[in-house]
Amino acid sequence: MQHKYQTQPVELYGHHQTVSKQITYEQPLNERIRTLLRLEFLFAQANAHTFRQGNWDNRAAINSLFDIISTFSRADLKTEVMKELERQAVFLEKLAKNPQVDTRRLETVLDEMDILIDRLHDLKSQDMDIRNNEFLCSIRQRSHVAGGTCDFDLPAYHFWLSQPEEKRIMDMQGWMAPFESIKQSVNLILRLIRDSAQTTNETAEAGFFQKSFDQNSTCQMIRVTLTDDIPCFAEISGGKHRFTIRFLQTAFSERANQVDQNIPFKLTCCML
Repeated sequence: MQHKYQTQPVELYGHHQTVSKQITYEQPLNERIRTLLRLEFLFAQANAHTFRQGNWDNRAAINSLFDIISTFSRADLKTEVMKELERQAVFLEKLAKNPQVDTRRLETVLDEMDILIDRLHDLKSQDMDIRNNEFLCSIRQRSHVAGGTCDFDLPAYHFWLSQPEEKRIMDMQGWMAPFESIKQSVNLILRLIRDSAQTTNETAEAGFFQKSFDQNSTCQMIRVTLTDDIPCFAEISGGKHRFTIRFLQTAFSERANQVDQNIPFKLTCCML
């Protein structure tokens, strides 16, 4: 389950003021969406560290790259991403006949999908393989050992970390470049899924909420949004037929317990 942070302005007495942050908890309901969310997280993590100067950020960026490579090694993700893009494209093309749909925006999204699908067709698995990069392979091999990437273990890594910032950023961008089409595809897929549903206001009585799905539709992901002034978090579980949300509180040093009061929240069931 992932969570997203959003801050939204509100008009109050003629001035813009900032209300409490909103925390959104996400729960994927199938393996494909679960993998896409993990990839989104890893790409965002790598990007956040790539453009910072510190050695610890460089190390974190390299570790994120290794996590991305490991995720790809466990499944044919290129094919999975292409299938999801094609599935969504078929769905969106059917919407073109709906007079309430913004056809210009729809065409822009479909064109973006076509471009990404073509790029993924041209992407070769060896492009995402670092086994020919002896430098990265040496770091990855030592990364499995606790403290294994210390300066005395990997003097070449220590030397690279001492290079000018511009060189390190360029190197990281080059190593991440083969995954760029995948990253853009993942971001587009998840953006469309998140934007595909209406949000409703709900209440969890005594911290518990359960709902069944319409048998004629398939839900891809559940999103639960709380304001951060509510002192609890959402634990979501679900299957094909129904889902359950429990709101828990914890002092972070003991086991979490379900709250006993009613909790207002926003619910989004993403069906695309």
